[in-house]
Amino acid sequence: MKIAYLTTTYPAVSHTFIRRELVQLQKHVESVERFAIREAPHGLVDADDIAEDRRTFRLLAQPPRRWLRAIKRSALPHPLETVRGLARAIELGRLGHRGLLRHLAYFAEAVLLLDELRERGVDHLHVHFGTNPAAVALLVRAMGGPPYSFTVHGPDEFDAPTGFGLAPKIAGSAFVVAISHFCAAQLQRWVPLSEWSKIRIVHCGVSDEFFEPARPVDPASRVLVCVGRLSPQKGQLLLVEAFADALDRGVDAELVLVGDGELRAQIEALVERRGIQKRVRITGWMSGADVRRELLAGRALALPSFAEGLPMVIMEAFALGRPVLSSYVAGIPELVVPGESGWLVPAGAREALTDAIAEVIRAPAAELDAMAARGRAAVKSRHYTPTETAKLAEHFLESLGMTSPAGLADGARANEAGAHPSAPNGVARAV
Repeated sequence: MKIAYLTTTYPAVSHTFIRRELVQLQKHVESVERFAIREAPHGLVDADDIAEDRRTFRLLAQPPRRWLRAIKRSALPHPLETVRGLARAIELGRLGHRGLLRHLAYFAEAVLLLDELRERGVDHLHVHFGTNPAAVALLVRAMGGPPYSFTVHGPDEFDAPTGFGLAPKIAGSAFVVAISHFCAAQLQRWVPLSEWSKIRIVHCGVSDEFFEPARPVDPASRVLVCVGRLSPQKGQLLLVEAFADALDRGVDAELVLVGDGELRAQIEALVERRGIQKRVRITGWMSGADVRRELLAGRALALPSFAEGLPMVIMEAFALGRPVLSSYVAGIPELVVPGESGWLVPAGAREALTDAIAEVIRAPAAELDAMAARGRAAVKSRHYTPTETAKLAEHFLESLGMTSPAGLADGARANEAGAHPSAPNGVARAV
């Protein structure tokens, strides 16, 4: 079985979970081909990402002669299928918020991708994110390409489900992956009951490098670590305000913001305005190993997001032995249990966030270790890359009418329940 992966950008500093999934999936299938629409907007800093970069075929990076070859080999010899794909692109363009011209570009990308998939003998196409790459996959299928599936993460797809055409993308797919129960519920909102059986829960996961013996929290550490793109949805501006408020109350703490992004200048200006330059450090983009070092040097992860799917860094922090301070958003409460493995505050609640920061800093190190241990157990149970990838591989086999290798089905089913309408009491069944 040959699988191809398509994303908007790959590899990317925020997509290490996709790389881990790909590497693990190669143990279950004949090959995994890497495709991306364009290059990542930020430079690569991780050696593993740089290696993946050399293996990835980027559609928009191809010279004109390669596009012409695709037209000659895949579009012109199959006029009916090509017209069907073009009509589908026009339909999606009229219904979606990205317009007709953008969808005509997706059609052109689909023609090129279809030619590559046929040349490489790909049996199934899997897409991460339900945005433009899922549209390209739908058009490939409309022109006679392989069946496709896609993983929905959120929050972008949830902000504009109609504009992104989630319903037709799900209808055209072999199946669709939700990364949490919350995510599955959002998909169920936009498709009829007859399509619910296509929705499968497969969690994002972390690999063995995060499950080395946990390093206890240093009682002397006063550091909170926030990891993520500096963007409105991650809530860093609110975090800085609440952190400064905590300092004004006499809390002795430091804040490290790991990442970069469009809000960096505003965050730096806010830090200066609050006079806390000596207490806040912004690292910029870092390799995976450097991110782990920052987390291990801190007391806890702080991520008071306004909108999310289920952040990978929460799983990584738990696996490394650090508790989590986050917000009641999307799938986060499915993993972070207040009072047991961390703190949750209402999204946007500045005073509650300030209180929680003070509690994290004042909590005994032994208590933080105990909370993190409970979070680590939950991650190992439900977000372990080998187990979740085995589950995904079984779905690929099922979509192609193939039999699971010995042990794969059992490993895939030995996890928590996923979304399926036939489960008792309407709860999800294992998938």
